[in-house]
Amino acid sequence: MQMQQSGTPINLTASGSVGKCAGSLLGFYVNSTTAGTIQILNGGSAGTALGGTITPSVGWNTYPAAITSALGAYATIGGILDVTFFFAAGG
Repeated sequence: MQMQQSGTPINLTASGSVGKCAGSLLGFYVNSTTAGTIQILNGGSAGTALGGTITPSVGWNTYPAAITSALGAYATIGGILDVTFFFAAGG
């Protein structure tokens, strides 16, 4: 089992790319939210969902499932949400 301990921080306040290559979503820190939601997709905005839509709380969050993206990760954000994702490149 390979363990990732660090990743590149990517801050988003609207839908956007979390990682543009294969890699793993290590978790994310919610800076602020008002009924914000997140769904992670494999690839771009038309990619396949890698889990359900969640409503995260402020602070550190681990994604409910181990997320490894073969095509890069894209976050669809709903509501008001300021979030920093930590994405580690590599398969």
